[in-house]
Amino acid sequence: MPALHTTTLGESGPLVAFCHGLFGQGKNWTTIAKALATDHRVLLVDMPNHGRSAWHDRFDYVDVADEVAALFSADDPVALVGHSMGGKAAMVLALRHPELVERLCVVDISPVDYHGLSEFGGFIAAMRGMDLDALERRSDADEAMAEAVPNRTVRSFLLQNLRREGDGWTWLPNLAVLDRDLALLGGWPEDELAGAAPYPGKVLWVAGQTSGYVKDEYAAAMDRWFPQNRRVTVKNAGHWVHSEQSEVFLEVLRRFLA
Repeated sequence: MPALHTTTLGESGPLVAFCHGLFGQGKNWTTIAKALATDHRVLLVDMPNHGRSAWHDRFDYVDVADEVAALFSADDPVALVGHSMGGKAAMVLALRHPELVERLCVVDISPVDYHGLSEFGGFIAAMRGMDLDALERRSDADEAMAEAVPNRTVRSFLLQNLRREGDGWTWLPNLAVLDRDLALLGGWPEDELAGAAPYPGKVLWVAGQTSGYVKDEYAAAMDRWFPQNRRVTVKNAGHWVHSEQSEVFLEVLRRFLA
């Protein structure tokens, strides 16, 4: 298994890369990536402990950012797009390696400590609590998770992480480490970034109107680390703004990349 599994679309134009959120995979961005691939080279990254990328024994945003940074070169700087966990990793990458990042788009997350992610903890508990040996087909898993995760869209998103291996089933994410280190996932590595200069490039924040991850009270932290930022709030969208309002998100992103 490669350290980081990546998928490439498009053959010419500026480089743009996508970092998914918790329980995601690079392929979650395929629809948007295909739309951009006519005039961009697009890189979809399976983040550490997710998808087909390698597992590690702990979660740390600095480690994750540095691992993703190794995919890029200062000779070919990237327009980096990150959602949720991937957004925090992308922010840390831009602060630690600004020469690699031509511009940054952060999707529905802020550079702050959220002090617990109880909703996501519930998702992990539901996934870890499932008896994989009892599953005959994927629909059995959907039924088993229905009570713990009643939202069908979220449930189907989580179940994309269930993979058939031989006669059995396995989860793609490293659920044990993500569960143990959930507080770090919700946090922000303030101490580890001590001494880092603000990122000088252009930054676009895309927030979902009904989500609580990008608030006015977080603006000071956003401005401190990313002084060249502007914010766009997408109506009728929650935390997964890029899938809930994909056409609007794509238009906003296209304008930012132009």
